[in-house]
Amino acid sequence: MTVSQFRRFLAEATTRDPDNTCALGEDQLYGLYISWCLLENRTPATEAEFRVAMREHHIHLPARGLRGTGPAAKDYILASYPDLP
Repeated sequence: MTVSQFRRFLAEATTRDPDNTCALGEDQLYGLYISWCLLENRTPATEAEFRVAMREHHIHLPARGLRGTGPAAKDYILASYPDLP
C-alpha cells in the first residue's frame, strides 16, 4: 500500500473530534483500517507497516482527537460487537 492510500484511508475513514475527547487506540485504528480495506477491496498492510505509515502521517497512538467515520466505522463497530441488532 502506498502512502497516498494511507492518506486516503485517513481522509475517508477518520475525522477530527472537535471536542478532542475521543482517542482511537492502536487496535481500534488498525481494525478500522482493516474494515476500510475490506470495503475498498484492498489488501491490508501488516500491523508493523501500518504503524510506520501512521507515524509518517503524524498520527501518534493512541490517536487523541481522532474518531472513525463513514462505512468503515460502521463495519468495524458491527464486526466488533456482533450481538448488536
